[in-house]
Amino acid sequence: MVGAGFGGLFAIKALRKAPVDITLINGTTYHLFQPLLYQVATGILSEGEVAPPIREVLRRQENVDVRLGWVKDVDIENKVVSVAGPGIDYTVEYDTLIVAAGASQSYFGNDQFADHAPGMKSIDDALELRARIFGAFEVADLQTDPEAIQRWLTFVVVGAGPTGTELAGQIAELAHRNLPGQYKHIDPRKARIILVDAIGAVLNTFGDHLSASAQRQLEKLGVEVKLNTKVVGVDATGIEVEDANGRHRIPSVTKVWAAGVAAPPLARKLAEAAGAEIDRAGRVLVEKDTTLPGHPEIFVLGDMMHLAGADGKPLPGVAQVAIQSGRHAADQIKRRLGGKETGQAFTYFDKGSLATISRFSAVASIGKVRLSGFPAWVVWMVVHLLYLVGFKNRVTAVLHWAVSFVGRGRAERVATQQQAFARRAIRAYGDPFERERAEAADAPAPRTDEQAAQATPVDHDQAPRTPATPAKAEPANTEPATAESEKTAPELAVNEQVADEREPLSVRE
Repeated sequence: MVGAGFGGLFAIKALRKAPVDITLINGTTYHLFQPLLYQVATGILSEGEVAPPIREVLRRQENVDVRLGWVKDVDIENKVVSVAGPGIDYTVEYDTLIVAAGASQSYFGNDQFADHAPGMKSIDDALELRARIFGAFEVADLQTDPEAIQRWLTFVVVGAGPTGTELAGQIAELAHRNLPGQYKHIDPRKARIILVDAIGAVLNTFGDHLSASAQRQLEKLGVEVKLNTKVVGVDATGIEVEDANGRHRIPSVTKVWAAGVAAPPLARKLAEAAGAEIDRAGRVLVEKDTTLPGHPEIFVLGDMMHLAGADGKPLPGVAQVAIQSGRHAADQIKRRLGGKETGQAFTYFDKGSLATISRFSAVASIGKVRLSGFPAWVVWMVVHLLYLVGFKNRVTAVLHWAVSFVGRGRAERVATQQQAFARRAIRAYGDPFERERAEAADAPAPRTDEQAAQATPVDHDQAPRTPATPAKAEPANTEPATAESEKTAPELAVNEQVADEREPLSVRE
């Protein structure tokens, strides 16, 4: 089993009583409830409430061996998976392989945008965004230049799908409801929250009625909605967009990318090995039973698979598709073990779509039912509580929702400079385990016991005693302090994000 998202986790649980031995390989130690990740970024929930430990979730399922690592390759002929773990590479043999590794953020060929407009696909992403969002208000409070203040108080969210819409709504709640009165030098209510999308509708998959309702609710919150607007450039201090009136710039330090997803590189490797096709998003075109063409022992699930639904359109990359395809794969395995016929087509049952706009306000599309406002918000809350893993997480989520939605607090506002810049620092530093390997390879090999025994002993009583020579002291730096050395930590943080001309972060920095 590759991946512990919705598809992998629900497949494993469905095989709880089956006569199988499961090896679960995942790149993190937790199962991520991605639909609530935006609430981690905006200080409503803690990361632990949306990311319970995998070992704790599966502690009572004895047929599962959980291993940390990233699958780098699959030898489909010899049925071997190659895995890169933290500081160690290993292989795992399989009889049946289920690949449910999820999706990554897509910048549509402009990966350089990620430096200044992080996506929101992981806990690291959410914590970085939390530091950037709350940090922007803090740094704005220190500015004296009105243009600098406005630049720090302008938040641009790219992508008007569920993630972008929910995030824009919560940033607006922060600025207009939660933070006013807490700053002496700025008025958070003057913050600009801009939602940008190249298509012509907010939540376009929800239908015209709910799409228009969602846009009205956002605009009521103070969100500026710019549709039919294409992003053509992103840097440290702003974003370049192009619309019907031409190309122009929006000065902004804090940008978020919530537009587009792509399958991980593993999907392409699987397709090439099996001679299968992939779509524009890198998803594998699978058989009707979600197996890899020509390899009935390999299932590809969720965001990694391209499979047409009953309407002839590709199934969406949503949690329900992953959950149901995971259960389908588990059922096929149990049928195979029981000697029953397999190959039944996967049938997706659409349970509807939900998106929250702000507190007590959401939109819901469930079959032929269309809801908006408070009734939709109640449905949204109940559904998300049902799918949160763990009783403890459900209880704490309700408590934090009460603090944030009934009151005016945000229980999880703690953000650090490390969260804001660690991604860039790690990228500059490289893989720490690989660095240790390289340093160990360059170091002289330690002497063996035999070599130590053969060494000529020294008679310390007869050896001349010479006074130890003190180490030569380095000359003190007598140069006057420069402007750079006198900067405070907040100023350095500001410059790190604003100075686009700087070299990438060095290890010393």
